Amino acid sequence: VQLQASGGGSVQAGGSLRLSCTASGRPFGSYFMGWFRQAPGKEREYVAGIRWNGGITFYSDSVKGRFAVARDNARRNVVHLQMNSLKPEDTAVYYCAARNVPGAPTDAAQYDTWGQGTLVTVSS
Repeated sequence: VQLQASGGGSVQAGGSLRLSCTASGRPFGSYFMGWFRQAPGKEREYVAGIRWNGGITFYSDSVKGRFAVARDNARRNVVHLQMNSLKPEDTAVYYCAARNVPGAPTDAAQYDTWGQGTLVTVSS
């Protein structure tokens, strides 16, 4: 499977963006999807994840209540990350990642497939 993240851009603090992760290749039904971000000079950070079967979602404390991850109702191979109440500290390159084994890890090393990243810039 290949992943492609899209939807990044520039927004003022308090604004919203919706990122999308589109999977191509093998059928997508058994994957766990994670969203990560990496700001300049910082390590890659877990943001959110969704268990494909059942749609159970997970969030880091830094985005809980502001971000929401969900599958696309119409397109089986697409996952969205809705980001509201954005803050300047949310500025980063955002990546989607997938794994096909049980678990909902926050460790980037536990994911075997990555998208190319999309830049989100939040200005104050």
